Amino acid sequence: MQQPIAGYHLDEEDHWVAELACGHCQHVRHNPPWTNRPWVITEAGRASRLGIQLNCRKCDAGLPPDTLKKAIQP
Repeated sequence: MQQPIAGYHLDEEDHWVAELACGHCQHVRHNPPWTNRPWVITEAGRASRLGIQLNCRKCDAGLPPDTLKKAIQP
């Protein structure tokens, strides 16, 4: 199910995590060559992706919302 990005936070390993409007979280790492997301490295890049839809497998599975840390807006 497609869900918009509502915010971000860093995990315990300093990787960016997108907070989706549904209450689930999803890592948005930039680890070339496997994952190419250069937008995640900068504040402006993250801000440019707010509202963009990501596929939420947790919604597809009917899982409850994640426990969120304090959101870090772009």
